[in-house]
Amino acid sequence: MALILDRDANFTAVFDEIFAAAGITVLKTPPRTPRANCYAERWIRTVRAECSDRMLIYGERHLRAVLDEYVGHYNGHGPHQCGRPGQRPPDQDEQVVVPMEGRIERRKVRGGAINEYRRAA
Repeated sequence: MALILDRDANFTAVFDEIFAAAGITVLKTPPRTPRANCYAERWIRTVRAECSDRMLIYGERHLRAVLDEYVGHYNGHGPHQCGRPGQRPPDQDEQVVVPMEGRIERRKVRGGAINEYRRAA
């Protein structure tokens, strides 16, 4: 397992030693490359804004359950501003035809913190 860190002064050698003792390799981003980790930082900002900042996490097991459900939602639903054709989510590579008429159903994710919408069959 590896942890990618930027070269911020907050991440001292002691910080690296703690992770090394746990068997985690610390990788530093190249110097003077603020965009080296931009995709990870954008995803972290998204998951915090849409998920973890809206609830109280009770421990690692709860956090993993919350993140597993959110990752499923993120990859399978909702538009993405990532340059993908038609703003489709990562799990939808094929063209999806959405009916324009009919009742819309809402499915609550994470106890209503997030909602997914789709046309009823």
